[in-house]
Amino acid sequence: MKIGSIETDNFTVLAPLAGITNLPMRRLAKRAGCGLVNSEMISSNGLVYGSGKTELLLDSTPEEKPLSVQIFGSNPQIMADAARIVQDSGADIVDINFGCSVKKILKSNSGSALMKDPPLARRILESVRRAVSIPLTIKIRSGWEPSGKQALQIARLAEDCGVNAISVHPRTATQGFRGTADWSIISAIKKALTIPVIGNGDVTVPTEALRMLSETGCDGVMVGRAAIGNPMIFDEILALAHGRPPKKVADDAQRIEMMLGYLHDSVRYLGEKTACRMMRSRLCWFVKGMRNAGQFRNAIRFVASEKEARQLIRQYAGTILPSARNTEP
Repeated sequence: MKIGSIETDNFTVLAPLAGITNLPMRRLAKRAGCGLVNSEMISSNGLVYGSGKTELLLDSTPEEKPLSVQIFGSNPQIMADAARIVQDSGADIVDINFGCSVKKILKSNSGSALMKDPPLARRILESVRRAVSIPLTIKIRSGWEPSGKQALQIARLAEDCGVNAISVHPRTATQGFRGTADWSIISAIKKALTIPVIGNGDVTVPTEALRMLSETGCDGVMVGRAAIGNPMIFDEILALAHGRPPKKVADDAQRIEMMLGYLHDSVRYLGEKTACRMMRSRLCWFVKGMRNAGQFRNAIRFVASEKEARQLIRQYAGTILPSARNTEP
């Protein structure tokens, strides 16, 4: 898939997920074969006015290239300034959020609110396009009603403003993640545009990714919630696309290794105290459906150090992997 000057290894994309797709999670997805990874949503105001926590979200490594960084906001000049900061940080693509429907985002006239205001959307896109030379993309929803007319209007406007690709999550702003994604809206947008269109929504298993490609004609497939705890879904999708039967899920040994890698990267990225607080819930993502998962969830919920977390993971591995039972933590 080619997005402006950037060519990805394949058609798979990790969706931007607020609070989730930080550097450690993106590295897991990339190791699993994902073609393009996205940062979590970043405030343009936070970038421009120098919030330390916001700037941390720009941290990257060469391993995860190409990287798309998503920003949100409603002030054209601030969005342009934020996009320059993103470009200067070494990101390969800057993405603008037109899809978030969380109340505090909508109150600032950002996210999905922009789909109600095409003149403001145009001013933002034109301002950002003038500000940066790297590829510019946007991520949208169906709009505020099910027909998808707003999505088609914004998609055409975006292409006219020099946007290089568009991701479409065909649920309305009021749906959130409820109901079913209407893939016919992806098809309609793909037929109307010449730039790449990336489909998103209801890709929970590898076969659904290929069905989306076939049914909509989209250029890429974006996976979000299904990659949480199972980044290997990208490898599974690619295996199926190349005619190799994919595993249903990553095997137990792979999941243990992913947990250890995620723990290590999170501690280095966030610091031990913050990372371990997060691990109390996030390591549980990886054991969903595995044997003795409840036992591990109970053990990990008070973890306070990297050493303790690593010991608990190794102890858990010993209960499910014969080869790990006699291994020292």
